[in-house]
Amino acid sequence: MSETAYLSLGSNLGDRAANLRAALAQLEFAGRVLAVSTFYETQPVDVPDQPWFLNCVVAIATDKSPRELLQLALKVEAEMGRLRMRHKGPRNIDIDILLFGNRVIDEPGLRIPHPAMHKRRFVLEPLAEIAAEARHPQLGKTALELMTALGEEQTVRRL
Repeated sequence: MSETAYLSLGSNLGDRAANLRAALAQLEFAGRVLAVSTFYETQPVDVPDQPWFLNCVVAIATDKSPRELLQLALKVEAEMGRLRMRHKGPRNIDIDILLFGNRVIDEPGLRIPHPAMHKRRFVLEPLAEIAAEARHPQLGKTALELMTALGEEQTVRRL
């Protein structure tokens, strides 16, 4: 049985748009792509002394388990040459699972919903663009409600 998963993609090294497009093409192996947000240029949040990111969110109907989807995302990152040199530092591609149906998962290496998604405009703005009514299963609020509750301190520009 297929479930809808939402993934956040980001890149701040090299040709950022090409990196996002390449990752999106590889993610088609995860299932049927339902929607892809516009690309957004975003200010780095946790580690500010690095290049700005391009971010987007993709909705995928998948038959894979959450763990299988995570493994596929990590494989795409590795194949695209992602190096983890600095925690939350610059990277050519980053793929995070935001939501997976209504599931709540807290296992080593896999937390769904993404534990910081409700604090990040660079996640919520593209998510609200393609799935404004997607509901955070723990907070009970929609992507649009979560985005509206954020302050304006994070710069996010729709391209």
